[in-house]
Amino acid sequence: MVEALERVRGRVEDDLSATDLLALARDRKAAEDQAAAELLEVAARWADLHPPESIHSAAAFTVPGCEGEEPIAGVGCPLVAEFCVAELGAVLGISSTAAKKLIGHALELRHRLPRLWAQVQSGRVPSWRARLVAETTIHSSPALTMDAARWIDGQVAAVAGRIGTAQLDRLVAETIKRFELADPDPAADPEDGYLSVDPRHVTVNKEDVHYAGTLHVEADLDLADALDLDQALSHNAAAQKALGSTETLDVRRAKALGDLARTQTALDLFSQGHGTGHGEDGLPAAREVVVHAHFDASTVGEQTVFGPTGRMENGQRLVLLDQVTGWCGDSRTKVTVKPVIDLNVELSTPAYEVPDRICEQIVLRDQTCVFPWCTRPARGCDVDHVVEFDHDAAVEGRPQPGPTATHNLAALCRYHHRLKTHSAWTYRMTEPGIFDWTSPHGHHYRRDRTGTTRIDEPEPPERH
Repeated sequence: MVEALERVRGRVEDDLSATDLLALARDRKAAEDQAAAELLEVAARWADLHPPESIHSAAAFTVPGCEGEEPIAGVGCPLVAEFCVAELGAVLGISSTAAKKLIGHALELRHRLPRLWAQVQSGRVPSWRARLVAETTIHSSPALTMDAARWIDGQVAAVAGRIGTAQLDRLVAETIKRFELADPDPAADPEDGYLSVDPRHVTVNKEDVHYAGTLHVEADLDLADALDLDQALSHNAAAQKALGSTETLDVRRAKALGDLARTQTALDLFSQGHGTGHGEDGLPAAREVVVHAHFDASTVGEQTVFGPTGRMENGQRLVLLDQVTGWCGDSRTKVTVKPVIDLNVELSTPAYEVPDRICEQIVLRDQTCVFPWCTRPARGCDVDHVVEFDHDAAVEGRPQPGPTATHNLAALCRYHHRLKTHSAWTYRMTEPGIFDWTSPHGHHYRRDRTGTTRIDEPEPPERH
């Protein structure tokens, strides 16, 4: 067996037996778990190297926008200099948000869930399972004390590696509840309720649009609310079938949920507008969701012909012209056509403030924040001057080094805008929509419309 594993350690051979493949799979999974455990330790040590005391600027805590200290784990965990997460995230090829979560989980496990941390480091519990527990204990409301977290750690660590994900989630929630019941605070006001995790939520995953033009919706509702919703969807789906729909039950129930949302919106707008609507029934348009869809167009004779496929800005996904036609065909849909903006034209203004037309051009060109691996939509980002605008240049008769022009503007989310302004991260635009970034530790990244690429080996940081 050892010889078989050694023989395929570099690559998987075609002539492996079933036994060899199973052994190889187990070996690779063990290596993956070990690497994930080591990565958690690296993340924790990275935080150790960047405490708030490592922020060198004396103005960091007084000037708005400068780097500050940030609690990214539960009560009792050390604070971290907030900009350090960007460097680790870029090296790992993940967003700064994902890197922040990784570091937070590592600190939560090491400081507040030490038994679970030891289980991960010994290989008894996969890191992803431990991180599920850490995510819950970090964000529990009200916040868990150190004693509460340690008690939960003792209850969960022994079985975390032997139960399924759903069981683990329930166990953590129940354990949090039991802690408050078993050890109530005598000074607490009974009206405040028990320390617990309320699982109710409705999550619309806007970042992951299916190629078919759908979004995933997940929810945990109150029992009575859930049963009422189920009955309403079943009734609507049955009505669709009675009216001749040949679609599946699942599709009809999905459409019923959309109908329910639009009907409620119309009723709300109607009541707020005192009955002054646009439709025959006096109700205003219910569907007012803003969808930015971009299609190539050509002129044939006197007609403008759109291509069959385009790009949907919401979700950064392919969209079919037939889908957009269907969305706009609803009688309660409000359609607004915006003017065409040529992304190849250089726009500029002598002022510092970015006009709406230039801002829209930058949003359409960049699509997302242009920091390495960041996926925040550009429409919610700041428009940054790549080379800083000099407010004194015109008064002193000097050329403007950082003009408000297409070639000197980029979309940056607020966090990465602050990072670029108040840290050693630098970037430049090499071509329209293509940006080269350099990190404080000398790593280089290229960001364009297709994503992020590492462009060379890191240079050693300067020693002072």
